[in-house]
Amino acid sequence: MGLLSAPAAVDKREYWGFCLYDWANSGYVTTVATVLFAPYLTSVAETAACGRVGTVKDPCHTNLQVLGLGISPGSLAFYVVTVATLASALFLPIVGAIADRSPRKKVLMCAFAWSGALAACCMVFVSGGRWELGALLLFLGNLCLGSSMVVYDSILVDIAGPDDRDDVSSRGWAFGYLGGFVLLAINLGVVTAHDALGLSQGTAVRLSLLSAGLWWGLFTFVPFVRLKNRPPASVVPVRGGGLVRQSFGQLFATLRHLKTYPMTLLFLVAYLFFNDGIQTVISVSSTYGEKQLGFETQVLIMTILLVQFIAFFGALAFGRFARRYGTKRTIMSGLVIWMVIVVAGFLLPARQIVPFLAMGAAIGIVLGGTQALSRSAFSQLIPKGREAEYFSLYQAGERGTSWLGTLVFGLVHQLTGSYRPAIVALGLFFLVGLILLSRVDMRRGIAEAGNAQPTLI
Repeated sequence: MGLLSAPAAVDKREYWGFCLYDWANSGYVTTVATVLFAPYLTSVAETAACGRVGTVKDPCHTNLQVLGLGISPGSLAFYVVTVATLASALFLPIVGAIADRSPRKKVLMCAFAWSGALAACCMVFVSGGRWELGALLLFLGNLCLGSSMVVYDSILVDIAGPDDRDDVSSRGWAFGYLGGFVLLAINLGVVTAHDALGLSQGTAVRLSLLSAGLWWGLFTFVPFVRLKNRPPASVVPVRGGGLVRQSFGQLFATLRHLKTYPMTLLFLVAYLFFNDGIQTVISVSSTYGEKQLGFETQVLIMTILLVQFIAFFGALAFGRFARRYGTKRTIMSGLVIWMVIVVAGFLLPARQIVPFLAMGAAIGIVLGGTQALSRSAFSQLIPKGREAEYFSLYQAGERGTSWLGTLVFGLVHQLTGSYRPAIVALGLFFLVGLILLSRVDMRRGIAEAGNAQPTLI
């Protein structure tokens, strides 16, 4: 079996459709959510608040006024992500319940993807002091990303059996990092050579945001063509009403009976904590590098390119480790490395590129692996017919929709005026997640959900 080829028991056509949706949406995740948009939106907000862009030596201390509240321009992007995730807590479970009852899962997934891609394309119009437009588009983009991922994650159960899910999930993440690397490399060239291209740096950044939306939208046609729609399986019977009303009924039934799956619930809570830490590190890394450590945009993009390149191999390596040592043990080892990373981030000296690159390399090793294996492990704990609904709860803490981590990061920055204590505070999320995950009995949880036991977990 080749490094990226489909496992023997998995349909090759659907395997490529599944993996290439990760390739598609990673253009948004890397270029927009991870590297460019948070610092760019911060600069736009600082221009609106102070009439200039803040620097390390001369930061902008004037707050924006939002509904009578003073909001630091440096915390705006993180608060927007927080609000988007709070909205997701209400919206995504309904998306999941509808998806479980719909015979057109892939159509639903692609509709959300194309809506998010449109929001990303419109970011090209965010300039001057129009921070309100930028905040709205970031909110919509993250909400649509989370909604499409609810359906996407549930499709893993449809196309791969229990023994193949670690491989398929890990390779999907690997394709995502490869796609993000390719687009980000192109955008690095545009931003770096903006003078030679006759563009201002701001225009180069906005064109890069546009490219991420186009990338996401165009490559989504691959899963649209290759994935199959399937009739709902083992759907919880709910009397009366149409699809939406029945979906609400299914959701309420699941929430009432969730206590009958204690290991599933415990894994979900553990994941909420440690993934909040992962997603916050991802989303704040470029802002931390620019505003706290004083690096230029080109350095940040080069560092993220390094992360993406190493993460491609890291995701594949974690899949192999899981086959040898077990999924749970491999995830827990990754969380220990994450705790070391955030402590190292607190100690990083300003304007010293080698330590910054070393931290990026460490992030790349564990980034994709912990997330990919968490997805496949959780899929083993879901009762049949409720995959999308359970993954909607799972997605509340997924990439780009973290809320508690970004809230803590924004609050600590606003209280201290520094990003250093904010970054080290994220270590608590990994510690709590590790403790909770250590208490999850995977074999018991799989049996409670009525699923087949994999050979190794």
